[in-house]
Amino acid sequence: MRIRRLSEGMVNRIAAGEVVERPASAVKELVENALDAGAARIDIAVSNGGGDLILVEDDGEGMEADDLVLAVERHATSKLGDDDLSHIRTMGFRGEALPSIGAVGRLSIVSRSQKSEAHEVRVDGGRMRGPMPAGFRAKGQHGTRVEVRELFFATPARLKFLKSARSEDLATQDVVKRLAMARADVAFSLTLDGKRVLDLPAEADLFAGRLKRLSRIMGREFSDNAVPVETAREGVRVFGYAGVPTYNRANAQMQFLFVNGRPVRDKLLVGAVRGAYADFLARDRHPALALFLECDPAFVDVNVHPAKTEVRFRDAGLVRGLIVSSLKHALAEAGHKASTTVAGDALAALRPHSGYAEPEFRPPPMRAYGFDDPGRDFQSPLFVGDAPSARVETPSETPAAGNPLGAARAQLHETYIVAQTADGIVIVDQHAAHERLTYERMKRAIDEGGIARQSLLVPEVVDLDPAEVDRLVSRAVELAELGLVVEAFGADAVVVREVPAMLGRMDLKGLMRDLADDIAETGSALSLKERLEEVAGTLACHTSVRAGRRLTADEMNALLREMEATPHSGQCNHGRPTYVELKLNDIEKLFGRR
Repeated sequence: MRIRRLSEGMVNRIAAGEVVERPASAVKELVENALDAGAARIDIAVSNGGGDLILVEDDGEGMEADDLVLAVERHATSKLGDDDLSHIRTMGFRGEALPSIGAVGRLSIVSRSQKSEAHEVRVDGGRMRGPMPAGFRAKGQHGTRVEVRELFFATPARLKFLKSARSEDLATQDVVKRLAMARADVAFSLTLDGKRVLDLPAEADLFAGRLKRLSRIMGREFSDNAVPVETAREGVRVFGYAGVPTYNRANAQMQFLFVNGRPVRDKLLVGAVRGAYADFLARDRHPALALFLECDPAFVDVNVHPAKTEVRFRDAGLVRGLIVSSLKHALAEAGHKASTTVAGDALAALRPHSGYAEPEFRPPPMRAYGFDDPGRDFQSPLFVGDAPSARVETPSETPAAGNPLGAARAQLHETYIVAQTADGIVIVDQHAAHERLTYERMKRAIDEGGIARQSLLVPEVVDLDPAEVDRLVSRAVELAELGLVVEAFGADAVVVREVPAMLGRMDLKGLMRDLADDIAETGSALSLKERLEEVAGTLACHTSVRAGRRLTADEMNALLREMEATPHSGQCNHGRPTYVELKLNDIEKLFGRR
């Protein structure tokens, strides 16, 4: 079979399969072009999930007629002036998006620069027309309007794989929200089928402005339950906001990661987040956060995938360590803080949810309680006798501003401590709270004294793939710090000489394979760390104050004071809250006093 050169139209359609996977992909490319053009405002409109219409309009620098023609040619771009892929400072750089979209849809671009009048170019299924004069906004304004109709009309097979309009709209919203998070200084609007669903004014691109933008996109609850993150090391800066552990989700949809302003979904960064929260969340729960990483463009390779959502770092270990340490430091600074949603959930559970209006309560006459003489002492039958599951202590401490968790007033069911604060009450799960305190003590002891090792009488040889051997040996120092001493034993095996004493008997071969997989995926030995933390958590659970144990007032108050002084004490080792705080105003609302 003879080799032949593919036509330009076919080449563009093949490229479109990588660059324009769905309507949201086209929106992403067009909005990134607008950002690269210096736009201060970007308006997006979509119809029928993007299959009928995608419209992106910006007030950027615009293009002249000659540039319009080049813009729809494959691999023509204004973003690589010196053909240097090692210092990419723009969102786009491949020169593939516009010709790819024009190859599979009906593309129209109208643009005006500051120096010339507006012109238009059209591309229908790969066939270009123009440039031609066009009307554009008011006289003197500049910018670009890109309109895409009947996306994938030239590739009918692709149309069959599109999801419902609702699913495509959700994907488009996600793309726009991520880009809007990255650029708080740019105003964005998104209209779906004539309905404005997103309208974000420009904010100051500072910490306060960025949090305001995040709050509008991720919700007010996120800003109420997020702690600031900011760390820099060796030219790499990590900043943003991270949710406290008790503000968690069932999936990772509320995790937003950015590198030099580019939204990314990178395994290294996701793994670093997982490692930072491993102490605080169960495996099936995920934190909410928005992290921004800034570095020299030469430090990161963004030319890894056509969608530009994956990146490679020159020093992946530095990046991972910086993210983990910055998150752990930020969470430690939060102290005993628990999510504000904990109290909201508790109040919601207490409020009646029936659909009928309750009749007004009218107290019966006092005779109903056997109380005829106003001069007699009265004791409500509701409180006759001693309740065996509730103990009220004589107040030995007065709530003060310096004691956020207040002073202990009672113990209920030998499990829950009730404390009075200056403006409300706190209910503490004594076992969960003490478990976290014990666990934090164990971690400090491990950090200060190191992890105790146990030498194997007979070193164990574990057969592995040569690539797995290389990964483990390359991390031998890190593993030794965790109590595991391994050495290469030929090209396809390692010998294990020492193991962490606290792990006891274990499947060493399975552990070695898990560690090799972790190092390949995240660049760190998460499996071993998680096993050590799991053992420490189990020990903490079994050595902590158990539910059902009666505590004195002094013991209860001592527990409260230690919680206030211990980072992360607001949640147990599995991310559940250790206490619920109810403000007096909310309690009064429950009883109709407000």
